[in-house]
Amino acid sequence: MHMPPEGQDGDADGGGGAPRPHEQLKPRHIAMIALGGVIGAGLFVGSGAGVREAGPSIILAYVLGGLLVLLVMRMMGEMSAANPVRGSFSVHAENAIGPWAGFTAGWMYWSMLVVGVAVEAIGAGTILNGWLPAVPSWVFILVIMALFSGVNMVAVGSFGEFEFWFAALKVGAVVLFLIIGVLAIAGLLPGTPAPGLDNLLRHGGFFPNGLPGLVAGLLGAVFAFAGLEVVTIAAADSGDPAGSVGRAVRTAVYRIGLFYIGSMIVIVTLLPWDASQVGKSPYVAVLQYIGVPAAAQIMNVVVLVALLSAINANLYGSSRMLHSLVDRGEAPRALGRTWHGGVPRYAVACSAAFGFASVVLNVIWPDTVFQFLVNATGGIVLMVWGLVTVSELRLRPRYEREGRLVLRMWCFPVLSWCALAALALVYALMLGDSATRSQGVTTTILAVVVVTAGLLRARARTRAGTGG
Repeated sequence: MHMPPEGQDGDADGGGGAPRPHEQLKPRHIAMIALGGVIGAGLFVGSGAGVREAGPSIILAYVLGGLLVLLVMRMMGEMSAANPVRGSFSVHAENAIGPWAGFTAGWMYWSMLVVGVAVEAIGAGTILNGWLPAVPSWVFILVIMALFSGVNMVAVGSFGEFEFWFAALKVGAVVLFLIIGVLAIAGLLPGTPAPGLDNLLRHGGFFPNGLPGLVAGLLGAVFAFAGLEVVTIAAADSGDPAGSVGRAVRTAVYRIGLFYIGSMIVIVTLLPWDASQVGKSPYVAVLQYIGVPAAAQIMNVVVLVALLSAINANLYGSSRMLHSLVDRGEAPRALGRTWHGGVPRYAVACSAAFGFASVVLNVIWPDTVFQFLVNATGGIVLMVWGLVTVSELRLRPRYEREGRLVLRMWCFPVLSWCALAALALVYALMLGDSATRSQGVTTTILAVVVVTAGLLRARARTRAGTGG
């Protein structure tokens, strides 16, 4: 079994000498992927459920969730800057803990991304079907999957260019929303009186549903941040991997603070948290309150862009993770072949296959498949982040001795252990909350299966290596 040296990816192109994809993502691509990676459909749509559960304390929920994610991203950035490889945290887990851990992190993350592709394709198809009801949603899903499969098979640069413009549109939409919202809060918009602190302190106070409401909001906030990891994978395809991931992680603080926490402050300050429209679609509710015409359709366009961006990014991230697993002998070697531009087309096709399967699932079970797919991978990100934390705790001393640290985790090892404890707490809360328990149980079962497969695989490789 070929094992690439630490800090390198193996070339699984079958000896054809296909060029590697490195240096095809430009600094502007990485910068915008880092910005856009924070802004997903979960922010525009999923945040409504959090506001409904937590009330104004959703602000605190996003602050706490954001702090946890910042710690995880800092640890991931530390390892990726010291050892910039395409498999990112999966390779780090293998180097730090063992082959079974790399196998588990890689395959579980791959499964989360490919299910995400299917879920997002169904969501995008539903929006388009609402505009053109004469066309079945499965037709839109099929077209979307074909389009982005093609984009990811052409060249790394094509992915980067698509993601650059998608991210630019999302960032522009959120920044405009925040500007308008701040003006409305200050009473500087005609016809929109300044709300003061009424909506924050009345209607049951800042914690209208107490600690259970805050916990529910925290769970939603944490899961909304899933997907930030793609930037550490994408950085390996840039001309300056260590510098790219370092810049992305360093700017994560203001991105999370501005886009997520800023949005929540605007929403619950301008409107009563218990207004029905806030729970359904908080961004639409704010725009309608301010008097923006066709607010619902504007947000539908923004959400559609966010979904298409997520499909593009998830296909990229899942195919590169799969290619890294091939390099390390953890996936069928045939999937590692690359074409012109270093694109692993078989890995892209395999990752896209589940998205195409969602077309069939959406036809057979149109009312149940969406929630089933969400439940199947709901808690995977917590397990991946847990492996990231353990890996950083074990690799940090090694990288420090070797003088490879470009980016450092704050207050090591205290904050690293705090992050690990917080992740365990969030997972326990997930299992204890009736709304998320099914996700936690399903994810636990999936994790047991994947970890067992990883241990059996590692044992078989060990026995093969010793001839016994």
